[in-house]
Amino acid sequence: MIKMLKWLSVVSTLGMVFVLMGGSLVTKTESGMGCGATWPLCHGEFVPSTITPELVIELSHRLVSGIMGVTVLALSILAWKFIGHIREVKFLAFLSSFFLVLQALIGAAAVVWNQSDFVLATHFGISLISFASLFLLMLLIFEIDQKFDAKSLIIQKKHRIEIYALTIYTLLVVYTGALVRHANSSMACGDWPFCSNGSPFSLADYNFEQWVQMGHRLAASLLFIWTVVLFIKIMKNYRTNRVMYWGWITTVSLISLQVFFGAMIVFTMLNLGIALLHAFVISCYFAMLSYFILLSTRSAKH
Repeated sequence: MIKMLKWLSVVSTLGMVFVLMGGSLVTKTESGMGCGATWPLCHGEFVPSTITPELVIELSHRLVSGIMGVTVLALSILAWKFIGHIREVKFLAFLSSFFLVLQALIGAAAVVWNQSDFVLATHFGISLISFASLFLLMLLIFEIDQKFDAKSLIIQKKHRIEIYALTIYTLLVVYTGALVRHANSSMACGDWPFCSNGSPFSLADYNFEQWVQMGHRLAASLLFIWTVVLFIKIMKNYRTNRVMYWGWITTVSLISLQVFFGAMIVFTMLNLGIALLHAFVISCYFAMLSYFILLSTRSAKH
């Protein structure tokens, strides 16, 4: 049964990556209404009579999300039953299933009732929580903690609090990034890092889309600085612990890549591949922070 759980956890985690990327692809290609204002059918038809690129993208996303819903539910039930004695398993199993269903309902509501950009921006963040829960569940099933002797790790209270705060702030930054996409603000500013490098402080001239874009850039730059500062603290205090040492090297590398791909989106004039990598990297970054939250809660308990 453990072997089956391992396979299910890997399939579910990778599948959620496709769900996240698929959602980003739908938004970036403006394919949200590719199936019309009907859900789950396309234009009210089981087999669409008219095929368009937008329909293919939207329908593919719906199919992948539906398949993953069944897979994640199966993983959650089996994990609850067979390894529910592990402290975090039941909570993670519930989170992964609950937020996957919630993101599907928000997606359906967006199609049928045409939600505002501010509501739609929560969609990616909700999917992100489900992905992170599955990622942690997979790590527990593969007993990564035991391999890295994470149980012996003691994280100081001040660092635990900072990890919690950084993770919550990351969700806020993710929301602003999703709002950029839904408000069609991705190319509102033609320069980087300022909206206009020739007149960087002409704030009074900004329109709504430019405020959304620059608000996200400011929030993202603070996230990068905060992560680097916390990384330095971790290196000073936990250098001898493998899980903290390599984990935070990975985390700071991911946030650096995130900044790079964010700039490249502007320089490449919204290249689709770069934009999807931007969404993928922040998903991995959030998953790493979620793992440190798990370690922090264990440390607090001990």
